Amino acid sequence: MATLAACLVAAALALTLAAGPVGVSNALAQANISPAAALERLLVSDNLEAEWFAPVFLNQISVEQVALIIAQLTAGLGQFVGVEGAGMNYELVFEQGVVLAQIVLDAEGRIAGLFFGPPRPKVSGLEEALAPFAELPGQVSVLVLGGAAELAALNPDQPLAVGSAFKLAVLAALRQQVAVGERSWDDVVVLDEAWRSLPSGILQEWPGGAPLTLHTLAALMISVSDNTATDALLSLVGRDAVEAFTVRNRPFLSTREAFVLKNPANEELLARWRTADEAGRRALLDEAAGWPLPAADVFNAPRALDVEWYFTTRELCGLMGAVYDLPLMTINPGVANADDWAWVAFKGGSEPGVLNLTTALVDANGAGYCVSATWNHAENLDELRFLSLYSGLLEAIKQLGAAR
Repeated sequence: MATLAACLVAAALALTLAAGPVGVSNALAQANISPAAALERLLVSDNLEAEWFAPVFLNQISVEQVALIIAQLTAGLGQFVGVEGAGMNYELVFEQGVVLAQIVLDAEGRIAGLFFGPPRPKVSGLEEALAPFAELPGQVSVLVLGGAAELAALNPDQPLAVGSAFKLAVLAALRQQVAVGERSWDDVVVLDEAWRSLPSGILQEWPGGAPLTLHTLAALMISVSDNTATDALLSLVGRDAVEAFTVRNRPFLSTREAFVLKNPANEELLARWRTADEAGRRALLDEAAGWPLPAADVFNAPRALDVEWYFTTRELCGLMGAVYDLPLMTINPGVANADDWAWVAFKGGSEPGVLNLTTALVDANGAGYCVSATWNHAENLDELRFLSLYSGLLEAIKQLGAAR
């Protein structure tokens, strides 16, 4: 139940010592290279050279892997035009699209850190941006709202598995309880062993009894999709409170419960779950409460996608509307470039065979939008393609706002 960040390459953003002897003239030229020139060299060279990269970078990813990622990113974007930007933030401009990039050079002019966002295709409008979603295999749902108006849609009322995007419902329930004075953002709880789940997140590594505010739990749940923080909040606000925000998903699963049910070692439990009614399923969750978590690496292919959280993209936009204005929603902008918008709130979700991206946007004129897209398939997904298509929707909305 991890959230997919729009990061495709991220090596350590740190300076390092010299990699070893190189020619004096080459070393001087390397040290004087600008970040923009270093990026352009990656795009126009037939072969990438190891000496262009700092050891700290190559300890994380090989030159061959960088070349493969660049090829995947730029496929279908046409001729390379140039690099625009300054400092750390750049745009790699192609005839048919743009790739956001960040780069850090060390004192020797070698690449110590590199980040690429998903390709953003050039589109002429929402209709063109939406069309490729219909060509994806499996089941797809897309909704673009401008305020309350439907600007573009593809199966927006079809419930699909959405992974960690369900955490919007947990946050909505928490916010409701804060609003009526039942809880406060600065309430402190101690980390309970019963809440410990698998990654994504960081709290699964923290010691039991660690004090945490509700705000910290919520911020971790949204920004890094912390599953342990999520299960803590679900326990604290109550399963019934979260179920009030969905017309299905009963009983509403914690991430820990989902992992236990999906565990290949628990086939008998899964079979009983599938044939049980709601009351029977609640009893099964009580029975399995103490069962051990599986290893995280058992989930490398689509597995029991019926054990999930099912929402329509219309419902996700509704949930986003209930929480988007909380400052914690802006910590991780997801696929959107935060510099393009006055406000960006994001939550996504993924597991093998499941991917959702949901973003609330406010432009400089105060116009608000919601963009939610979900993809389910019985096979592993081409996540980069989905991210690229989603970026096209965001670009079309930006153009729409600029035209007003």
